[in-house]
Amino acid sequence: VQLVESGGGLVQTGGSLRLSCAATGFTFKNHVIAWFRQAPGKERERLSCFSTSDGRTRYDQSVKGRFTMSSDNADNTVYLQMGNLTSEDTAVYFCAADDGRFGTCPTLPQHFPSWGRGTQVTVSS
Repeated sequence: VQLVESGGGLVQTGGSLRLSCAATGFTFKNHVIAWFRQAPGKERERLSCFSTSDGRTRYDQSVKGRFTMSSDNADNTVYLQMGNLTSEDTAVYFCAADDGRFGTCPTLPQHFPSWGRGTQVTVSS
């Protein structure tokens, strides 16, 4: 199982970015896929999660209405479209996968066995 994030970079406040997470070694079917981020000195937090078991995408309060998670099953890739970015969004962004053993869309990082290396997003004022 390998997850590779891309699309990070430097963006101005109010701007947008789209992150990608390409998966190899498994398919999204029967998996839970999530986006997390970790800012310096802070805990890793979940942003959004998609469960193929119920077909729902969940968003955490910090990004609801600004970020959109989507997937392209043909390319085995998930995306995170981020908008109206602020300095509070500066962090390393990760995608993570779970085969469902920890239930539908767990919130804790330790419930996701597979991780990418992350991509840096920096929002400048």
